[in-house]
Amino acid sequence: MQTEPERFERSETEWIVIRLDGRKQRIPYTRGDTILDAARRAGLKPPSQCEAGNCATCLAHLEGVAAMRVNNALGADEVEQGWVLTCQTIPLSREVTVDYERF
Repeated sequence: MQTEPERFERSETEWIVIRLDGRKQRIPYTRGDTILDAARRAGLKPPSQCEAGNCATCLAHLEGVAAMRVNNALGADEVEQGWVLTCQTIPLSREVTVDYERF
């Protein structure tokens, strides 16, 4: 059985496509980073506040496979619909698309 830390370490992600501020950008991914970390490393300024998985300021819609370390803001139905807290989300599939503008 895989523990959560092992699951995060097995990320195959190479690229993240981010929709933010009317732009779509493909950025490289560094293993271990959250989506929020990767966006910042690429010079983007996505919304964030608590960075603890509590406030949902960093909420975005995700296409692909990912896992959240902590989720104290979203219901199971929202997660099933593809919503994630980017401050806590580790992408797992080769490429994921994150949309901060889909509301």
